[in-house]
Amino acid sequence: MGSLAEIYAPVAKMHGLEVVNYTCRMIFSRLGRAALKHLPQKLEEAGVEALVIDPIHFFLELVPMSMGIPYIHIWCALHFDFSGSTPAPLFNWQHETTSEALTRNVGGLQQIGEALLPVLAEAMPYADRTGLRINWQEPGSTVSKLAVITQAPKEFDFPGIPWPAHFHYAGPFHDDEGREPVAFPREQLSGKPLIYASLGTLVNGLDHVYKAILEATTELPEFQLVLSVGQCINPDELRPIPSNAIIVRKAPQLELLKGAALCITHAGLNTALEALTQGVPMVALPIGYDQPGVAARIVYHGVGESLEIEKLTGEQLLEAMRKVLENQSYRERARHFQKVIAETRGLEVAADRIEQAFKRANPSIDQNRRGIRYLGRGVQASGAP
Repeated sequence: MGSLAEIYAPVAKMHGLEVVNYTCRMIFSRLGRAALKHLPQKLEEAGVEALVIDPIHFFLELVPMSMGIPYIHIWCALHFDFSGSTPAPLFNWQHETTSEALTRNVGGLQQIGEALLPVLAEAMPYADRTGLRINWQEPGSTVSKLAVITQAPKEFDFPGIPWPAHFHYAGPFHDDEGREPVAFPREQLSGKPLIYASLGTLVNGLDHVYKAILEATTELPEFQLVLSVGQCINPDELRPIPSNAIIVRKAPQLELLKGAALCITHAGLNTALEALTQGVPMVALPIGYDQPGVAARIVYHGVGESLEIEKLTGEQLLEAMRKVLENQSYRERARHFQKVIAETRGLEVAADRIEQAFKRANPSIDQNRRGIRYLGRGVQASGAP
């Protein structure tokens, strides 16, 4: 008990592929070992008839495969295109269709495969023991053949991906319900146009990024900043704090985005989709995991700008913020996605696809439709793997 928080702690100060390599080596491999050891018995004890799995738990599906239990995959993080038609989300690469770009994309998938070697070291022996024949050279070979669902709207993705028929775009898995209240000093809001900034819940401990945000805000006195810093940063170490800034450890994000003029984000998929749900343009500061891929789509679709964080300065950030704030096209594009998301009804789409897939796999499961529908209405993406 408590070991997970302990091994996740170093992630806060990392960025880029360093985050991915550490997570696969120190976290995913251990979680995989525990799941492959204990999950089969737990599924039997609970009488589980079907599984909904987040693919970010790599190779967890080997358990239902070995037990003959139907399973589907739902991407809460940004989905992976295993065809190589588009860049893997770990890389902030532009979408191009040249032969050089496609070769680059395949190379990116190979890098992911190398990062996953510690997880494969747990998965491959399990597959051998249980008699599963897996083509380990084929990326995504164990992904569900019943249904794969992503909370990214189709309109927010890159075009031209040759998805199979059982891949489904849904839309955001969040709404206003089911969130715990967050204490926030609303009395400090001045009524000025709001800039909301957050770097998420995991890779959120890079001091210089917060300092750049505060430095840029100093030059925008006509706006008010709300900066959420999480638990890894001491706000006192970010001084001097501009008079038009409020710093909190946790903020009511969706509430604040409803009145924001701009969102400065680490480009986590949940925050990006929440901003678009409210029609708010963004400045993306991708740090790790799938954030570079989300940032690339933010730029591709004209809903914001993206900056590299390694040597980020307040001056660079200020220029990007002004560009997005002063160019109405970013707001117009964000409002376009606001309309798209409102019409997609992501939770309902996901629940329908789950029901349909499991009914095809095992018609008797359809007798428990209420339970599956409850799952669809109650899902709440956390932003964490």
